[in-house]
Amino acid sequence: MDRREFNSFSIAVAGLVTTLTCHQASALTLKDLSTTDAAKGLRTALEKGASAAIVQLGAVDGFLGNEKVRIAMPSYLEDVATLLRTLGQGARVDELVTSMNRGAEAAVPMASSVLNRAIQEMTVQDAKGILSGGDTAVSHFFAQRTRAPLVTKFLPIVTRATAKVGMVDHYNRLAGHAHEIGLMKKEDANIQQYVTAKTLDALFFMISEEEKKIRQNPMAYSSRILTKVFGALQ
Repeated sequence: MDRREFNSFSIAVAGLVTTLTCHQASALTLKDLSTTDAAKGLRTALEKGASAAIVQLGAVDGFLGNEKVRIAMPSYLEDVATLLRTLGQGARVDELVTSMNRGAEAAVPMASSVLNRAIQEMTVQDAKGILSGGDTAVSHFFAQRTRAPLVTKFLPIVTRATAKVGMVDHYNRLAGHAHEIGLMKKEDANIQQYVTAKTLDALFFMISEEEKKIRQNPMAYSSRILTKVFGALQ
């Protein structure tokens, strides 16, 4: 066998080995994965999902320009907003809505350290439970572990963003009355708290959207561990 034939033969063998290896990898089940693989794969997924969500939402118009997460006036105030517009005060309503969404966009990047800490503190049991859970198990994990500390981080930023809008005090007075007669929850009876809650809802929603993409097509992320772990769930 001359050198060219040998090289061709070697390439063919290498290709066969690669094919068999890929086939074996695709045939893996969750039970076949080591705890190390499960934890590593999930941490990678969490990092990618959280990072993508923060980048999208933390950009200019990340909230204001995205109808899926844009923060609107509470439904019970829609009539008030309509009335203000008929009285020529539409610019003030728009200013309030813009400030709410700008506050959310400014707050989201502050989530990075809190989310990363939750990832690092995740246990092996957490990992396998999330991997065998539904399409939004990751976002539920984040919500359970990080919502309270993120409220503390987000609230001051949202407060600063909305403080310059003259309608804020008016909103809070209306919201307080609405809460007293049972029209809205206590945590929504303050514009800063309302926006903070909506910001967190949007963050976890966007993480869940990224998680679905990873679960459905892990190979698109060019990550061996993601392909191995999430491919086992197909």
